[in-house]
Amino acid sequence: MPYSVRQKHRAPAVTEEIAPNPALPRVCIIGAGASGLAAAKALYTAGVPFDCFEKGTEFGGNWLYDNPNGVSACYETLQINTSCPRMAFSDFPMPADYPDYASHDQVHAYFRDYVAHFGFGHTITFTTEVTHVRRGEHGGWDVDICSTNASSADAGIAAEPDETASTQTRHYGAVMVANGHHWDARWPEPEYPGRFDGEQIHAHDYRSGDQLEGRDVVVVGAGNSALDIAVEGSHRARSVNLSIRRGQWVLKKTLFGMAADQIALPSWAPWWATSARLRIAAMLSGGLRKYGLPTPPHAPGQSHPVQSDAIRDRLGAGAITVKPSIERLESDRVVFTDGSEAPADLIVWATGYRVNFPFFDPELISAEGNDLPLFKRMIHPDRPGLFFIGLLQPIGAVMPLAEAQSRLVVKALTGEYELPSRQDVTRRMHEDDRRNKRAFYDSPRHTMQVDFDHYLLELEREMRRGKVAA
Repeated sequence: MPYSVRQKHRAPAVTEEIAPNPALPRVCIIGAGASGLAAAKALYTAGVPFDCFEKGTEFGGNWLYDNPNGVSACYETLQINTSCPRMAFSDFPMPADYPDYASHDQVHAYFRDYVAHFGFGHTITFTTEVTHVRRGEHGGWDVDICSTNASSADAGIAAEPDETASTQTRHYGAVMVANGHHWDARWPEPEYPGRFDGEQIHAHDYRSGDQLEGRDVVVVGAGNSALDIAVEGSHRARSVNLSIRRGQWVLKKTLFGMAADQIALPSWAPWWATSARLRIAAMLSGGLRKYGLPTPPHAPGQSHPVQSDAIRDRLGAGAITVKPSIERLESDRVVFTDGSEAPADLIVWATGYRVNFPFFDPELISAEGNDLPLFKRMIHPDRPGLFFIGLLQPIGAVMPLAEAQSRLVVKALTGEYELPSRQDVTRRMHEDDRRNKRAFYDSPRHTMQVDFDHYLLELEREMRRGKVAA
Protein backbone atom coordinates (compact mmCIF):
# COMPACT_ATOMS: atom_id res chain seq x y z
CA MET A 1 0.00 0.00 0.00
CA PRO A 2 1.15 3.59 -0.52
CA TYR A 3 2.59 5.28 2.55
CA SER A 4 -0.13 7.05 4.51
CA VAL A 5 -0.13 7.71 8.27
CA ARG A 6 -3.51 7.70 10.01
CA GLN A 7 -4.57 8.44 13.59
CA LYS A 8 -4.59 4.73 14.44
CA HIS A 9 -0.85 4.59 13.80
CA ARG A 10 0.03 6.84 16.76
CA ALA A 11 2.53 5.12 19.08
CA PRO A 12 2.15 5.29 22.87
CA ALA A 13 3.85 8.24 24.52
CA VAL A 14 7.22 7.72 26.16
CA THR A 15 6.58 8.73 29.77
CA GLU A 16 9.81 7.60 31.45
CA GLU A 17 13.34 8.56 30.47
CA ILE A 18 15.13 5.90 28.44
CA ALA A 19 18.65 5.23 29.66
CA PRO A 20 21.25 4.75 26.90
CA ASN A 21 23.18 1.50 26.67
CA PRO A 22 26.86 2.36 27.39
CA ALA A 23 27.99 -0.75 25.50
CA LEU A 24 26.83 0.77 22.21
CA PRO A 25 28.90 3.29 20.22
CA ARG A 26 28.13 6.95 20.93
CA VAL A 27 26.74 8.95 18.01
CA CYS A 28 26.93 12.62 17.04
CA ILE A 29 23.89 14.06 15.24
CA ILE A 30 24.54 17.29 13.34
CA GLY A 31 21.41 19.44 13.21
CA ALA A 32 17.94 19.38 14.78
CA GLY A 33 15.78 20.01 11.74
CA ALA A 34 13.29 17.44 10.47
CA SER A 35 15.99 14.86 9.69
CA GLY A 36 17.90 15.47 12.90
CA LEU A 37 14.73 14.97 14.94
CA ALA A 38 14.04 11.70 13.15
CA ALA A 39 17.57 10.55 13.96
CA ALA A 40 17.38 11.65 17.61
CA LYS A 41 14.06 9.92 18.19
CA ALA A 42 15.28 6.67 16.62
CA LEU A 43 18.46 6.57 18.68
CA TYR A 44 16.77 7.64 21.91
CA THR A 45 13.99 5.06 21.81
CA ALA A 46 16.53 2.33 20.94
CA GLY A 47 18.81 3.24 23.84
CA VAL A 48 21.73 4.30 21.65
CA PRO A 49 23.87 7.00 23.36
CA PHE A 50 24.18 10.20 21.34
CA ASP A 51 24.59 13.96 21.29
CA CYS A 52 22.47 16.11 18.98
CA PHE A 53 23.92 19.54 18.28
CA GLU A 54 21.87 22.46 16.92
CA LYS A 55 23.50 25.81 16.20
CA GLY A 56 20.28 27.73 16.85
CA THR A 57 18.14 28.05 19.96
CA GLU A 58 15.26 25.94 18.67
CA PHE A 59 14.69 22.82 16.60
CA GLY A 60 12.71 22.74 13.37
CA GLY A 61 15.20 23.66 10.65
CA ASN A 62 13.54 25.02 7.51
CA TRP A 63 10.10 24.83 9.11
CA LEU A 64 10.84 27.43 11.77
CA TYR A 65 10.07 30.96 10.59
CA ASP A 66 12.97 33.31 11.36
CA ASN A 67 14.95 30.42 12.80
CA PRO A 68 17.69 31.85 15.05
CA ASN A 69 20.24 29.55 13.41
CA GLY A 70 20.21 31.95 10.44
CA VAL A 71 19.94 29.34 7.69
CA SER A 72 16.21 28.63 7.43
CA ALA A 73 14.54 29.44 4.11
CA CYS A 74 11.05 29.52 5.64
CA TYR A 75 8.74 32.32 4.45
CA GLU A 76 5.40 33.58 5.68
CA THR A 77 3.15 31.75 3.19
CA LEU A 78 5.14 28.50 3.09
CA GLN A 79 3.09 25.34 3.25
CA ILE A 80 3.94 21.72 2.58
CA ASN A 81 3.67 20.27 -0.93
CA THR A 82 3.03 16.77 0.42
CA SER A 83 -0.24 16.04 2.16
CA CYS A 84 -0.16 15.50 5.92
CA PRO A 85 -0.71 11.70 5.91
CA ARG A 86 2.21 11.25 3.51
CA MET A 87 4.53 13.69 5.28
CA ALA A 88 4.07 12.52 8.88
CA PHE A 89 6.45 10.25 10.72
CA SER A 90 5.20 6.67 10.59
CA ASP A 91 4.17 6.40 14.26
CA PHE A 92 2.98 9.96 14.86
CA PRO A 93 0.19 11.27 12.58
CA MET A 94 -0.35 14.96 12.12
CA PRO A 95 -3.42 16.33 13.97
CA ALA A 96 -6.72 15.29 12.46
CA ASP A 97 -7.89 18.90 12.19
CA TYR A 98 -4.96 19.95 9.99
CA PRO A 99 -5.80 20.86 6.39
CA ASP A 100 -4.57 18.65 3.54
CA TYR A 101 -1.44 20.79 3.26
CA ALA A 102 -0.19 22.20 6.55
CA SER A 103 1.39 25.64 6.94
CA HIS A 104 4.94 26.04 8.24
CA ASP A 105 3.76 26.99 11.73
CA GLN A 106 1.55 23.88 11.87
CA VAL A 107 4.49 21.70 10.83
CA HIS A 108 6.65 23.26 13.54
CA ALA A 109 3.92 22.72 16.13
CA TYR A 110 3.80 19.10 14.98
CA PHE A 111 7.55 18.82 15.63
CA ARG A 112 7.08 20.22 19.13
CA ASP A 113 4.40 17.62 19.84
CA TYR A 114 6.59 14.86 18.35
CA VAL A 115 9.54 15.71 20.57
CA ALA A 116 7.32 15.96 23.66
CA HIS A 117 5.44 12.73 22.84
CA PHE A 118 8.61 10.66 22.62
CA GLY A 119 10.35 12.56 25.41
CA PHE A 120 13.73 13.29 23.84
CA GLY A 121 13.82 17.08 24.05
CA HIS A 122 16.51 16.96 26.75
CA THR A 123 18.92 15.23 24.36
CA ILE A 124 19.28 18.26 22.03
CA THR A 125 22.08 20.71 22.80
CA PHE A 126 21.27 24.15 21.41
CA THR A 127 23.51 27.10 20.47
CA THR A 128 26.22 24.60 19.62
CA GLU A 129 27.77 24.35 16.17
CA VAL A 130 29.77 21.45 14.78
CA THR A 131 32.79 23.11 13.20
CA HIS A 132 34.97 20.19 12.13
CA VAL A 133 34.53 16.44 11.68
CA ARG A 134 37.52 14.22 10.94
CA ARG A 135 38.56 10.61 11.29
CA GLY A 136 39.79 9.58 14.71
CA GLU A 137 43.36 8.43 15.09
CA HIS A 138 42.22 4.98 16.21
CA GLY A 139 38.92 4.80 14.33
CA GLY A 140 35.63 6.55 14.80
CA TRP A 141 35.26 10.31 14.42
CA ASP A 142 36.63 13.36 16.20
CA VAL A 143 34.13 16.23 16.29
CA ASP A 144 34.96 19.84 17.15
CA ILE A 145 32.08 21.83 18.59
CA CYS A 146 31.71 25.49 19.43
CA SER A 147 29.08 26.35 22.02
CA THR A 148 27.77 29.70 23.20
CA ASN A 149 25.76 27.93 25.89
CA ALA A 150 27.25 24.70 27.10
CA SER A 151 24.08 23.33 28.71
CA SER A 152 21.27 21.53 26.96
CA ALA A 153 18.31 23.84 26.58
CA ASP A 154 14.82 22.65 27.24
CA ALA A 155 13.12 21.70 23.98
CA GLY A 156 11.16 24.58 22.60
CA ILE A 157 12.64 27.18 24.96
CA ALA A 158 15.05 29.65 23.43
CA ALA A 159 18.35 29.81 25.29
CA GLU A 160 20.10 33.08 26.05
CA PRO A 161 23.61 32.58 24.61
CA ASP A 162 26.67 33.40 26.67
CA GLU A 163 28.80 36.28 25.48
CA THR A 164 31.84 34.00 25.13
CA ALA A 165 32.02 30.78 23.14
CA SER A 166 33.64 27.57 24.31
CA THR A 167 35.19 24.97 22.02
CA GLN A 168 35.99 21.33 22.59
CA THR A 169 36.61 18.06 20.74
CA ARG A 170 34.60 14.93 21.39
CA HIS A 171 35.08 11.42 20.01
CA TYR A 172 32.24 9.37 18.54
CA GLY A 173 31.80 5.93 17.09
CA ALA A 174 29.49 7.28 14.40
CA VAL A 175 28.22 10.57 12.98
CA MET A 176 24.78 11.23 11.49
CA VAL A 177 24.87 14.26 9.18
CA ALA A 178 21.49 16.03 9.16
CA ASN A 179 22.49 19.59 8.31
CA GLY A 180 19.99 19.92 5.42
CA HIS A 181 20.53 20.94 1.82
CA HIS A 182 18.34 24.02 1.41
CA TRP A 183 20.47 26.64 3.14
CA ASP A 184 23.53 27.43 0.97
CA ALA A 185 22.04 29.69 -1.71
CA ARG A 186 23.21 29.15 -5.29
CA TRP A 187 23.44 32.41 -7.24
CA PRO A 188 23.68 32.61 -11.03
CA GLU A 189 27.13 31.87 -12.41
CA PRO A 190 28.50 33.70 -14.22
CA GLU A 191 26.77 36.93 -13.25
CA TYR A 192 24.63 38.57 -15.89
CA PRO A 193 26.23 41.47 -17.79
CA GLY A 194 25.31 45.05 -17.01
CA ARG A 195 24.69 47.04 -13.86
CA PHE A 196 21.63 46.87 -11.62
CA ASP A 197 20.93 49.68 -9.18
CA GLY A 198 18.07 48.00 -7.36
CA GLU A 199 18.08 45.29 -4.71
CA GLN A 200 18.92 41.64 -5.37
CA ILE A 201 18.06 38.83 -2.97
CA HIS A 202 18.04 35.06 -3.15
CA ALA A 203 14.79 33.24 -2.43
CA HIS A 204 16.52 31.99 0.72
CA ASP A 205 16.35 35.56 2.06
CA TYR A 206 12.68 36.08 1.21
CA ARG A 207 10.42 36.16 4.27
CA SER A 208 7.14 37.86 3.41
CA GLY A 209 5.20 39.93 0.91
CA ASP A 210 6.28 43.04 2.81
CA GLN A 211 9.55 42.82 0.89
CA LEU A 212 7.59 43.04 -2.40
CA GLU A 213 5.13 45.77 -1.44
CA GLY A 214 4.80 48.45 -4.15
CA ARG A 215 7.89 47.33 -6.04
CA ASP A 216 8.70 46.25 -9.59
CA VAL A 217 9.78 42.67 -9.04
CA VAL A 218 11.50 40.17 -11.31
CA VAL A 219 11.46 36.61 -9.99
CA VAL A 220 13.95 34.27 -11.65
CA GLY A 221 13.17 30.55 -11.55
CA ALA A 222 10.38 28.05 -12.06
CA GLY A 223 10.43 26.00 -8.87
CA ASN A 224 8.01 25.98 -5.98
CA SER A 225 9.56 28.96 -4.20
CA ALA A 226 9.64 31.04 -7.39
CA LEU A 227 5.95 30.46 -8.02
CA ASP A 228 5.00 31.12 -4.40
CA ILE A 229 6.91 34.42 -4.41
CA ALA A 230 5.47 35.46 -7.78
CA VAL A 231 1.93 34.69 -6.59
CA GLU A 232 2.42 36.72 -3.40
CA GLY A 233 3.96 39.53 -5.41
CA SER A 234 0.95 39.58 -7.71
CA HIS A 235 -1.08 40.79 -4.71
CA ARG A 236 1.51 43.15 -3.22
CA ALA A 237 3.95 44.42 -5.85
CA ARG A 238 3.49 47.14 -8.48
CA SER A 239 4.51 44.63 -11.17
CA VAL A 240 5.74 41.04 -11.25
CA ASN A 241 7.71 39.48 -14.09
CA LEU A 242 8.57 35.79 -13.85
CA SER A 243 11.72 34.90 -15.79
CA ILE A 244 11.80 31.23 -16.77
CA ARG A 245 14.70 29.64 -18.60
CA ARG A 246 13.27 26.14 -18.78
CA GLY A 247 9.60 25.22 -18.71
CA GLN A 248 8.19 23.06 -15.94
CA TRP A 249 5.06 20.99 -15.51
CA VAL A 250 3.11 22.67 -12.72
CA LEU A 251 0.76 20.27 -10.94
CA LYS A 252 -2.28 21.24 -8.94
CA LYS A 253 -2.12 20.24 -5.28
CA THR A 254 -5.81 19.36 -5.21
CA LEU A 255 -7.61 17.15 -7.74
CA PHE A 256 -11.18 15.88 -7.53
CA GLY A 257 -11.57 17.65 -4.17
CA MET A 258 -8.72 15.80 -2.49
CA ALA A 259 -4.98 16.11 -2.03
CA ALA A 260 -3.46 15.05 -5.34
CA ASP A 261 -0.77 12.86 -3.78
CA GLN A 262 -3.45 10.72 -2.10
CA ILE A 263 -3.93 9.22 -5.55
CA ALA A 264 -0.81 7.11 -5.10
CA LEU A 265 0.54 3.76 -6.26
CA PRO A 266 1.77 0.83 -4.18
CA SER A 267 5.45 0.99 -3.23
CA TRP A 268 6.27 -2.01 -5.41
CA ALA A 269 5.04 -0.25 -8.55
CA PRO A 270 7.88 0.35 -11.06
CA TRP A 271 9.13 3.85 -11.82
CA TRP A 272 7.38 3.98 -15.19
CA ALA A 273 4.04 3.61 -13.37
CA THR A 274 4.87 6.54 -11.07
CA SER A 275 5.96 8.55 -14.09
CA ALA A 276 2.67 7.75 -15.81
CA ARG A 277 0.76 8.91 -12.72
CA LEU A 278 2.61 12.22 -12.83
CA ARG A 279 1.84 12.59 -16.54
CA ILE A 280 -1.86 12.09 -15.82
CA ALA A 281 -1.68 14.62 -12.97
CA ALA A 282 -0.04 17.13 -15.32
CA MET A 283 -2.73 16.55 -17.93
CA LEU A 284 -5.53 17.00 -15.38
CA SER A 285 -3.84 20.13 -14.00
CA GLY A 286 -3.64 21.65 -17.46
CA GLY A 287 -0.67 23.10 -19.29
CA LEU A 288 0.62 26.64 -18.87
CA ARG A 289 1.56 27.36 -22.47
CA LYS A 290 -1.51 29.52 -22.95
CA TYR A 291 -0.24 31.74 -20.12
CA GLY A 292 3.08 32.28 -21.85
CA LEU A 293 5.18 29.67 -20.09
CA PRO A 294 7.55 27.68 -22.32
CA THR A 295 6.61 24.08 -23.03
CA PRO A 296 8.84 21.85 -20.89
CA PRO A 297 11.43 19.95 -22.96
CA HIS A 298 10.91 16.90 -20.78
CA ALA A 299 7.98 14.70 -19.86
CA PRO A 300 6.13 15.00 -16.54
CA GLY A 301 7.98 12.82 -14.05
CA GLN A 302 11.41 13.64 -15.50
CA SER A 303 11.81 16.60 -13.14
CA HIS A 304 11.06 17.31 -9.51
CA PRO A 305 7.34 18.16 -9.30
CA VAL A 306 6.38 21.83 -9.10
CA GLN A 307 3.01 22.44 -7.46
CA SER A 308 0.76 25.46 -7.25
CA ASP A 309 -2.99 25.93 -7.08
CA ALA A 310 -2.83 29.72 -7.43
CA ILE A 311 -0.40 30.38 -10.27
CA ARG A 312 -2.92 29.78 -13.06
CA ASP A 313 -5.42 32.25 -11.62
CA ARG A 314 -2.81 34.96 -11.20
CA LEU A 315 -1.40 34.42 -14.69
CA GLY A 316 -4.89 34.42 -16.14
CA ALA A 317 -5.68 37.69 -14.34
CA GLY A 318 -2.61 39.30 -15.91
CA ALA A 319 -1.08 39.91 -12.48
CA ILE A 320 2.10 38.03 -13.44
CA THR A 321 3.94 38.41 -16.75
CA VAL A 322 6.05 35.51 -17.98
CA LYS A 323 9.42 36.32 -19.52
CA PRO A 324 12.27 34.21 -20.94
CA SER A 325 15.84 34.19 -19.63
CA ILE A 326 17.61 37.40 -18.70
CA GLU A 327 20.06 38.77 -21.26
CA ARG A 328 21.43 41.72 -19.29
CA LEU A 329 20.74 44.18 -16.50
CA GLU A 330 20.32 47.90 -17.15
CA SER A 331 20.25 50.06 -14.04
CA ASP A 332 16.52 50.14 -13.26
CA ARG A 333 15.32 47.44 -15.65
CA VAL A 334 15.94 43.93 -16.89
CA VAL A 335 16.35 43.01 -20.57
CA PHE A 336 15.31 39.53 -21.63
CA THR A 337 16.53 37.27 -24.43
CA ASP A 338 13.48 38.00 -26.59
CA GLY A 339 14.38 41.70 -26.62
CA SER A 340 11.63 42.73 -24.23
CA GLU A 341 12.39 44.53 -20.99
CA ALA A 342 10.73 45.23 -17.66
CA PRO A 343 11.21 47.85 -14.95
CA ALA A 344 12.75 46.41 -11.80
CA ASP A 345 13.92 47.57 -8.42
CA LEU A 346 14.02 44.08 -6.91
CA ILE A 347 15.29 40.80 -8.39
CA VAL A 348 14.56 37.59 -6.51
CA TRP A 349 16.87 34.78 -7.59
CA ALA A 350 15.03 31.49 -6.95
CA THR A 351 17.96 29.57 -8.36
CA GLY A 352 18.36 26.72 -5.92
CA TYR A 353 20.96 25.61 -3.40
CA ARG A 354 24.37 24.02 -3.12
CA VAL A 355 24.92 20.88 -1.09
CA ASN A 356 27.53 21.87 1.45
CA PHE A 357 29.24 20.33 4.47
CA PRO A 358 31.36 23.12 5.99
CA PHE A 359 32.55 20.85 8.80
CA PHE A 360 34.26 18.36 6.43
CA ASP A 361 37.58 18.86 4.70
CA PRO A 362 36.84 18.72 0.94
CA GLU A 363 39.20 15.78 0.42
CA LEU A 364 37.15 13.78 2.93
CA ILE A 365 33.64 14.61 1.70
CA SER A 366 32.46 17.04 -0.96
CA ALA A 367 29.53 17.31 -3.37
CA GLU A 368 30.86 18.95 -6.52
CA GLY A 369 27.89 20.04 -8.62
CA ASN A 370 25.63 18.75 -5.80
CA ASP A 371 26.69 15.22 -6.74
CA LEU A 372 27.58 12.83 -3.92
CA PRO A 373 26.76 9.18 -4.73
CA LEU A 374 25.93 7.21 -1.60
CA PHE A 375 24.70 3.70 -0.88
CA LYS A 376 20.95 4.05 -0.39
CA ARG A 377 21.57 7.82 -0.42
CA MET A 378 23.11 7.60 3.06
CA ILE A 379 26.37 5.59 3.28
CA HIS A 380 29.79 6.26 1.72
CA PRO A 381 31.67 3.00 1.03
CA ASP A 382 34.99 4.48 2.24
CA ARG A 383 33.74 6.37 5.31
CA PRO A 384 32.60 3.75 7.87
CA GLY A 385 30.49 5.13 10.68
CA LEU A 386 29.37 8.17 8.69
CA PHE A 387 25.67 8.36 7.83
CA PHE A 388 23.82 11.05 5.84
CA ILE A 389 20.21 11.55 6.91
CA GLY A 390 17.74 13.34 4.64
CA LEU A 391 20.29 14.02 1.88
CA LEU A 392 17.85 13.26 -0.91
CA GLN A 393 15.21 14.96 -3.01
CA PRO A 394 12.14 12.73 -3.07
CA ILE A 395 8.97 12.94 -5.08
CA GLY A 396 7.25 13.30 -1.72
CA ALA A 397 8.40 14.33 1.76
CA VAL A 398 11.84 13.88 3.31
CA MET A 399 10.65 13.20 6.86
CA PRO A 400 9.48 9.56 6.51
CA LEU A 401 12.59 8.74 4.49
CA ALA A 402 14.88 10.25 7.13
CA GLU A 403 13.00 8.21 9.72
CA ALA A 404 13.56 4.99 7.76
CA GLN A 405 17.24 5.85 7.25
CA SER A 406 17.59 6.39 10.99
CA ARG A 407 16.08 2.98 11.69
CA LEU A 408 18.71 1.40 9.45
CA VAL A 409 21.45 3.24 11.36
CA VAL A 410 20.07 1.98 14.68
CA LYS A 411 20.09 -1.59 13.38
CA ALA A 412 23.67 -1.18 12.16
CA LEU A 413 24.82 0.18 15.51
CA THR A 414 23.05 -2.48 17.56
CA GLY A 415 24.26 -5.39 15.41
CA GLU A 416 20.89 -6.16 13.82
CA TYR A 417 22.07 -5.13 10.36
CA GLU A 418 25.26 -5.80 8.43
CA LEU A 419 26.31 -3.84 5.38
CA PRO A 420 27.23 -5.71 2.21
CA SER A 421 30.91 -5.95 1.35
CA ARG A 422 32.63 -2.76 0.26
CA GLN A 423 32.70 -4.08 -3.31
CA ASP A 424 28.94 -4.75 -3.30
CA VAL A 425 28.19 -1.42 -1.64
CA THR A 426 30.16 0.42 -4.32
CA ARG A 427 28.61 -1.54 -7.18
CA ARG A 428 25.03 -1.16 -5.95
CA MET A 429 25.59 2.51 -5.10
CA HIS A 430 26.62 3.30 -8.69
CA GLU A 431 23.82 1.17 -10.13
CA ASP A 432 21.21 3.03 -8.09
CA ASP A 433 22.84 6.38 -8.90
CA ARG A 434 22.75 5.70 -12.65
CA ARG A 435 19.16 4.47 -12.46
CA ASN A 436 17.95 7.53 -10.57
CA LYS A 437 19.78 9.94 -12.86
CA ARG A 438 18.33 8.27 -15.97
CA ALA A 439 14.84 8.96 -14.64
CA PHE A 440 15.37 12.76 -14.50
CA TYR A 441 16.92 15.36 -16.73
CA ASP A 442 20.51 16.31 -15.98
CA SER A 443 20.75 19.21 -13.51
CA PRO A 444 22.17 19.89 -10.02
CA ARG A 445 18.61 19.71 -8.72
CA HIS A 446 18.21 16.05 -9.66
CA THR A 447 21.45 14.51 -8.41
CA MET A 448 19.69 13.28 -5.25
CA GLN A 449 16.25 12.52 -6.66
CA VAL A 450 14.40 9.38 -5.53
CA ASP A 451 10.88 8.04 -5.79
CA PHE A 452 9.32 8.25 -2.32
CA ASP A 453 7.43 4.96 -2.01
CA HIS A 454 9.94 2.91 -3.96
CA TYR A 455 12.80 4.23 -1.83
CA LEU A 456 10.98 3.26 1.38
CA LEU A 457 10.48 -0.24 0.00
CA GLU A 458 14.16 -0.45 -0.97
CA LEU A 459 15.24 0.45 2.55
CA GLU A 460 12.91 -2.12 4.10
CA ARG A 461 14.29 -4.81 1.80
CA GLU A 462 17.85 -3.76 2.57
CA MET A 463 17.19 -3.94 6.32
CA ARG A 464 15.77 -7.42 5.90
CA ARG A 465 18.80 -8.50 3.86
CA GLY A 466 21.17 -6.97 6.39
CA LYS A 467 19.40 -8.68 9.27
CA VAL A 468 19.95 -12.09 7.69
CA ALA A 469 23.60 -11.22 7.08
CA ALA A 470 24.02 -10.13 10.69
